[in-house]
Amino acid sequence: QVQLVESGGGLVQAGGSLRLSCAASGRTFSNLRMGWFRQAPGKEREFVATINWSGGTTFHADSVKGRFTISRDNAKNTLYLQMNSLKPEDTAVYYCAGGGLGFSTVSTTYDYWGQGTQVTVSS
Repeated sequence: QVQLVESGGGLVQAGGSLRLSCAASGRTFSNLRMGWFRQAPGKEREFVATINWSGGTTFHADSVKGRFTISRDNAKNTLYLQMNSLKPEDTAVYYCAGGGLGFSTVSTTYDYWGQGTQVTVSS
């Protein structure tokens, strides 16, 4: 089992930045594929970014490409999401997820989930 705890969310003005963190405990973090997803009110959960076990391969959704960057520090058992140039449409609860095999943008292929952290971007 893996426990994931997100932090770093909050209220920010459009154009601002936030960095989300996801602390992992339990199973060896460095073996896990990790990802970020988000869910806005009344909408389905949406893929944001994913990273392989070493951090050498990443993939970002088109909606955040060039603005968001996923990274990880295996020595600290922590996943990050640096969010720059935030827009009101980025407002959502952000979830980190881990586990599964291969490379995937589909939420159901991830085994472990955090409780989420709220990001609100004001215009």
